[in-house]
Amino acid sequence: MSEFHNIGLIGRTESDSAVLSLKRLMAFLKKGGYEVVLEQETATGVSDHKARVSTRDKLGELCDLVIVVGGDGSLLGAARALAKYSVPLLGINRGRLGFLTDITPDEIELKVGEVLAGKYMAESRFLLDMSVTRDGKPVGKGSALNDVVIHPGEFIRMIEFDLFIDGQFVYTQRSDGLIISTPTGSTAYALSGGGPIMHPKLDAIVVVPLNPHTLSSRPIVVEGSSEFKVIVGEHNVALPHVTCDGHDQIITEPGDVIRIHKKPHRLTLIHPIDHNFYETCRSKLNWQNN
Repeated sequence: MSEFHNIGLIGRTESDSAVLSLKRLMAFLKKGGYEVVLEQETATGVSDHKARVSTRDKLGELCDLVIVVGGDGSLLGAARALAKYSVPLLGINRGRLGFLTDITPDEIELKVGEVLAGKYMAESRFLLDMSVTRDGKPVGKGSALNDVVIHPGEFIRMIEFDLFIDGQFVYTQRSDGLIISTPTGSTAYALSGGGPIMHPKLDAIVVVPLNPHTLSSRPIVVEGSSEFKVIVGEHNVALPHVTCDGHDQIITEPGDVIRIHKKPHRLTLIHPIDHNFYETCRSKLNWQNN
């Protein structure tokens, strides 16, 4: 008997192709006798579903497995909301790149069926917690599976900040910003910024400067348990923005303190049994064509 019985579904309902995959998946699961629970927003985009509906947070309490139909962005959002519930996530790719959502739409029944039969790989991924304080008082917070990014917002201007790691001063930097990325995020924005690809099993965090004014400033890889503190410079013309996976945007002011560290809750990501990280890199990053 499958270890998964109550299965939550989250999907990109603004995409017709994703809705088609959701309906196909629902029919497959119901035929197999599984209890399907649709995330509230997803349910509004799927007509005549007759399935149980729940908020995204409640999915974590109700379900043994959550399947996300969409792109990596959809899975990132689900991960941020559900990590604290320890419910595993499985991704079906209806986006573009698909580093995290690695089941293709035409193999839904085969690959999802294998997972439900216990033929799968489980990976543990860590997330980052971010908070901003002003004069010692909280301004905002967020969490990220990929990265926390400090950037100048809409302005094309350099920003200045001080970086500390584990209480030790690293540098005062003038640049277009800073990416602090998990291994999961190392194949995303951090890679575009010149950062290294990190294997998902690594317990490490990479710090990637964005177009630093000092050419010798390079990415740094540090322990995953590291604590980061960024102090916003006093003389910035542009007010630095902070985003988590491109969301939870906070606009800082001079003297604000940004703190980043590993989240206590980890995400369990489910892959088909034949998942291969290096094959994913080859296909998604076009290594075979170089």
